[in-house]
Amino acid sequence: MQDFTVRAAVYSDIGALEKLDKHIRTDELFRAVEAGRVYAAFSGNELCGWLRYNLFWDNTPFLNMLFVLEPFRGRGAGSALLSRWEEDMRKAGFFAAMTSTAAAETAQHFYAKNGYTVCGGFFPEGEGYELLLSKKLK
Repeated sequence: MQDFTVRAAVYSDIGALEKLDKHIRTDELFRAVEAGRVYAAFSGNELCGWLRYNLFWDNTPFLNMLFVLEPFRGRGAGSALLSRWEEDMRKAGFFAAMTSTAAAETAQHFYAKNGYTVCGGFFPEGEGYELLLSKKLK
């Protein structure tokens, strides 16, 4: 396993993030960074992954995006991001966290390995089955 530094994203990270993260509008990315809802993982000075979250039902942390760049996959960057986020959510007083992933993606195995269990699912318009996953934090 490689050592990764994980920290809250800052404005100077937005340029790299907006080029890589095509699932969020730039204005929303700015707001998420400003709200402290984006984490970035680095190997030295090189960005290797990021995590974005919001609140489901305004009271449960929901991981919207966890992405690790290809050269860093399988080296612990995703686990480092998830672990830091979960710890911060515990410290903030949250009792559970949620996320989702396409049932056809292997990410569900990553989340299962990290203690998440399937709590439901749905069919987004025009897409395959999406799994909802949750984990108790305390």
